[in-house]
Amino acid sequence: MATDTKFTKSDVLQHLRHAILTQGLAPGADLDEAKLSEEWHLSRTPLRDVLRQLAGEGFVEIRENRGARVSEMSHRSLRDFFLAAPMIYGAVLRLAAQNARPLQIAVLKDAQQQFKAALCGGDIAARALANNHFHDVTGQMAGNTYLLPSFQRLLIDHARISMTFFRPKDADMAANLTKASEQHDAIIAAIEAGDDNAAADLAIAHWNLSRDRIEQFVMPAGLDLQLGADTAPRVRNL
Repeated sequence: MATDTKFTKSDVLQHLRHAILTQGLAPGADLDEAKLSEEWHLSRTPLRDVLRQLAGEGFVEIRENRGARVSEMSHRSLRDFFLAAPMIYGAVLRLAAQNARPLQIAVLKDAQQQFKAALCGGDIAARALANNHFHDVTGQMAGNTYLLPSFQRLLIDHARISMTFFRPKDADMAANLTKASEQHDAIIAAIEAGDDNAAADLAIAHWNLSRDRIEQFVMPAGLDLQLGADTAPRVRNL
């Protein structure tokens, strides 16, 4: 990125978020402040502001006297992800149906159009990011101060995991994505109707759709975690 262009903190934030979500920066990767400062022509003080904001959003971890690194995806975090995802998705969509405003619903419909457009191409990153954006909008609709940070952290790891299983030439994946898109449409309809029970049920169905793919491609061999048909998590021998 050798250039004389003057970049802003917003530019660096956008770049690092994208790189982390798409695994351009791998989980656990160290972030070299000196290198980033040189690449982005940004002094250390605003760069540290960027890293602190990313840490607050769950993208990075700041370690005392050791600098920042991309948030890890460990055995522990994957276990927590599987346990929390159905509960958090369900709560978010229930609250979204209760609280969504007309302008937010319009934004969600636009996000769904972006997701459908991404499905027509073979860009895995575009699919993951469009899906992330759709669900992020539902989190904003829910409008819960306590729930939103957990949901946004969940979305970061879901997007990163999606980079593993959103495969462009996989017939099963194509069918799965078509179903996911149909579920997005149903979620919009439930939210627009203010049907919080239907929205919560759709959240669980939507999670179950991706759960098997996640287990197939990224679950470590030592992670013995099963989710029953009722989505109640059961953890054994962890």
